[in-house]
Amino acid sequence: MNVITPANALPADQASLEARPSREEAEAAVRTLLRWAGDDVNREGLLDTPARVARAYEEFFAGYATDPVELLARSFEETDGYDEMVVLRDIRLESHCEHHMVPIIGKAHVAYLPAGRVVGISKLARVVEVYAKRLQIQEKLTAQVANCIQDVLKPKGVAVVIEAAHQCMTTRGIHKPGVTMVTSRMLGAFRDDPSTRKEFLTMISGNRGNGFDG
Repeated sequence: MNVITPANALPADQASLEARPSREEAEAAVRTLLRWAGDDVNREGLLDTPARVARAYEEFFAGYATDPVELLARSFEETDGYDEMVVLRDIRLESHCEHHMVPIIGKAHVAYLPAGRVVGISKLARVVEVYAKRLQIQEKLTAQVANCIQDVLKPKGVAVVIEAAHQCMTTRGIHKPGVTMVTSRMLGAFRDDPSTRKEFLTMISGNRGNGFDG
C-alpha cells in the first residue's frame, strides 16, 4: 500500500475559504433575493427559508471542503499483476452551473489502466462527487476528474465521459428539455490507442447504442 501526497494537494484557494461569510450573512443574502423576487420574507412560508437554503448550499457545494487528491492517495499494489481496464459506469452526478447556479444532472463514466497500483472503486466515484459539488461547467468538471486520477495514480491512461442535462438550458433561456451534453477527456493509452478507447466506449455504451463508438 502506498500513500501519495502531491505538492498541489489543496482543492481550492485556502484564502477564499477563510474569507467565507458567516451563516448569518448568507441567510441575509437569501432574504435579499427573496425580496428582490417580489415576495414577503416575513410571511409564514418563507420565515425559515433562508436557513433552509443555507443548509442546502452546504450540501450542494460540499466539494470545496474536500481534497480529491487525498481520496486517491491510499492505493494498493497487491493486484496479482492485474493490468486490464478498470471501469465505473453510470456514476450519478449532481452539480450546479457556475453561470446560473441551477442544477446539472447526469452521469459519469470513469476508467483507468493500472500501472501496478489500484485504488478502491468507491474513491473514483467520490472524486467525481467532490468536483461535482462545486460551481462548474461540464467541460472543466470532466477535465478535473481525469487529470486528478492521472496525476495521483499515474496509470497508463484515464478516460472520463460525462453525460448531463443542464437546467440553465432546459428550464430557462432557450427552454430545450431532453437535451443532453456529452463531454470526454482521454489521457494516455485512451488517447493514443484507438483500440483501447474503443473498448472503453463499448463498455460504457452496453446495448444502449448512444453513439459513442467511432
